[in-house]
Amino acid sequence: MEPNYQSFTILGLILIVSGLLLVLLPFLARYLPSLDQVPWFLIWVYRRDGFYFVTSPLLILLSLLSLIAQLYGRR
Repeated sequence: MEPNYQSFTILGLILIVSGLLLVLLPFLARYLPSLDQVPWFLIWVYRRDGFYFVTSPLLILLSLLSLIAQLYGRR
């Protein structure tokens, strides 16, 4: 009986595609609109000496609320 390697093949293809996307991301970012036009509660950009940190305050707030609800839901 032969082993089934289909799941490993799918995982390999996913890793190859995600690697290609990570390589192409800087080139694609040149053509995207500026992040300064997006409202601050959706995306917040921190820039300092060529370092960029992008986060979403709304996503952080929802994550904290979910964590609190999960902690209090266990009691």
